[in-house]
Amino acid sequence: MPGYEVLYQAAALCLMFPDDDFRTRLPLLREAAPQLREFADHAALTPARELAAHYVEVFEAQPERSLYLSAWREAAPTPSEELYRAHGLETTGEEPPDFLPAVLECAARTGDVQLLTDHRDGLDLLRARLTDFGTPYATVLDAVCATLPPGGPGR
Repeated sequence: MPGYEVLYQAAALCLMFPDDDFRTRLPLLREAAPQLREFADHAALTPARELAAHYVEVFEAQPERSLYLSAWREAAPTPSEELYRAHGLETTGEEPPDFLPAVLECAARTGDVQLLTDHRDGLDLLRARLTDFGTPYATVLDAVCATLPPGGPGR
């Protein structure tokens, strides 16, 4: 799926904990990835503490909205540090290699979307759960899922 590298990188940044640097990147994210403007506008208008608390509530308080591929219990392989090394990338050790923002960043840097495609069913499930919860983070998953073929492994 060539051409979505900027979107994947921007989506990875949107799905990271919203630290102080996050706010400074919002105008660039908004312009670089028009598919994420709704989320970027929401994040820009939301006070920093409120946005951080919402992130924790959405992704860390409930395991069914986890950003870790292994939490979705799919048959698809989860990434490993070896996979990143095979693409010339190193993990920082701050997050496990199955952290969705890391997978998105890997796809952005390498153009290899196989892991995203393999986990399409889990991404759809997470997207539905975020939509049901009513969080703007759902729009980030909407944009990513729109770039992938339907179905999961072997479909």
